[in-house]
Amino acid sequence: MAVSPARRELPEGVHVVDFGIRGLDLTYALLDEYEAVILVDAAPRGGAPGTLYVIEPSDSETESDAADRASVDPHGMDPVKVLRLARAMGGHVGRALVVGCEPTPCGDYEEMQPEMSEPVRSAVDEAVGLVESLATRLVRGEHVGAS
Repeated sequence: MAVSPARRELPEGVHVVDFGIRGLDLTYALLDEYEAVILVDAAPRGGAPGTLYVIEPSDSETESDAADRASVDPHGMDPVKVLRLARAMGGHVGRALVVGCEPTPCGDYEEMQPEMSEPVRSAVDEAVGLVESLATRLVRGEHVGAS
């Protein structure tokens, strides 16, 4: 069972916010300038379910054009699209990292379950530790690379 962020000691200047699938709310929050943000999301990349990744979207991925802005789902949470829209609206994020977790594939829409699969649930504590480590290293000015 994961420990609530409220029970963890965070480095000064680090804030934890759960936006869920509210991508538009996250976009507006990113209009406040941040030195760095760490987003956490599912990331299907072909690995075993529960595999964790640290992804750093490139500048070209987060640059926006009119077609990208039109494709933003206000109730969806695609981190790259959110970063694109925030940038298009004048927001500036110094550094953006995505901690992604490989989801368990599901078949049809009807087969989707509202809860996490066992491999993903088992990765939660490791993901929390990874986010804490990344945040601490970023606050200290240490090099953090994507994996």
